[in-house]
Amino acid sequence: MIRHELDEIDRGILHLLQEDARSITAAGMAEAVGVSPSTVRNRIDLLEANGVIRGYHPDIDYERAGYQLHMIAICHVPAGERAAIVRETMGIEGVVTVREMLTGSANVHVEAVGTDSEAVDRISGRLSDLGLEIRSMEIVKTLHRQPFNHFGMETVATE
Repeated sequence: MIRHELDEIDRGILHLLQEDARSITAAGMAEAVGVSPSTVRNRIDLLEANGVIRGYHPDIDYERAGYQLHMIAICHVPAGERAAIVRETMGIEGVVTVREMLTGSANVHVEAVGTDSEAVDRISGRLSDLGLEIRSMEIVKTLHRQPFNHFGMETVATE
């Protein structure tokens, strides 16, 4: 894996993309970080080529999309089985993300969405069938997200 050394311009671009990748233009980013639009496009191309930017994804409000139950399952699986079980977990209908943890006995966190309590039962049953020991099942009230502030907030010119 090649590590890409970020400079202030890269961090500013990443910050702006995290805030609103859909609406911001190269010209808008260029103005905010003090370079030309072509420099911004070249930097983004390089960040994508080096795997720093892995994609652009919508921020979905699951409740408004009809999936009013947003849940986090905190689980344990033996370390030697973790990678294989995580791959299978991603195939469960309703699973959104799976995090493999390096520390702690609750070494797999599964984020899933569903429409009703039957979905919670179905997903938790499938997790158990795969060999995951569910330590807790939490229902998310509200998810708050912001750009990682080390990515150039200080670089971006604000009005």
